Amino acid sequence: MKILKFLFILLLVVSCGGKENHPYTFYYWKTQLKLDQDEKKALDQATVPYVYTRFFDIDKSAGKFQPVAVITKDNSFQTDKQIVPTVFITNQSMYRISAEEIRFLAKNIHDLVQKKAQDYHLKINNEIQIDCDWTAGTRNDYFKFLKELKRVSGKEITCTLRLHQVKDKSQTGIPPAEKVYLMCYSTSSPLENSNKNSILDVAILKSYLSKLDDYPVKKIEVALPIYSWGIVTNHLEKHKLINALSRKDLENPSFKKISDHEVEIMKDGFYFGSFLSKGFRIKVEEISEEQLEEVVHFLEKKIPDFNVIYYQLDSKFVSNRKF
Repeated sequence: MKILKFLFILLLVVSCGGKENHPYTFYYWKTQLKLDQDEKKALDQATVPYVYTRFFDIDKSAGKFQPVAVITKDNSFQTDKQIVPTVFITNQSMYRISAEEIRFLAKNIHDLVQKKAQDYHLKINNEIQIDCDWTAGTRNDYFKFLKELKRVSGKEITCTLRLHQVKDKSQTGIPPAEKVYLMCYSTSSPLENSNKNSILDVAILKSYLSKLDDYPVKKIEVALPIYSWGIVTNHLEKHKLINALSRKDLENPSFKKISDHEVEIMKDGFYFGSFLSKGFRIKVEEISEEQLEEVVHFLEKKIPDFNVIYYQLDSKFVSNRKF
């Protein structure tokens, strides 16, 4: 009887928690806004009424700020979700930026977001999310920019939060935002020689977030990866990425299997849009359900309540995946 009682309690504990208990939605990160059938179905089924949509990037070239890869829209992009405009800003754009440039940048980002929303009749939310990998050297000016953007837009300004910005918060500082989005991926560089999964290594993530419960911003949403890629290594051990590859793509008679996720090319040819030579290796990195569940269970001990935003909405990543 005691054994049955113990098993019941254990089952109850295991069943409580997990990513299915957290409302979820997606990031949309393509330049052309369009949805195929699988993407629309996945978005319609998402339980958060927003979709986080990249509008454009900002970079600085020859001393001038430039919007890069500004969105266009296809008629297939139809959704009942409210859109949260998201803008990626390179960290170099924040180096040695003057007060006048901060005002200029904030105003022009807000104006361009509004213009694109009006041009394409997008139903946007009262929030703008800024994605920037700020550092100790750019923190002060970046934080001033966030405050200025809030002032000129009158909107809620939120920002992404990378793992190192949590671990090294005394150096990188705390952004002036009431809500941040914790990016639980990119735990290492895919261009390094390593046997770790560079998209998500759970042990590395846990070490970076060991003191997450002490982070001063208490409203934290969680971005989880569902994307994949292939890392191509040539004869000189140089690497390049091919996006959206899966292990199924490695099933090719011209490839010799090295492991479950790595092959060697046995014949020169065009593969996945690139010319790859004999002897090159391709290693695929994907994210399993078990990895995502382990991350969520870990975060549930650190954050009392959070939504999940999956990166990113693409039929290659959402088909046959449980959310």
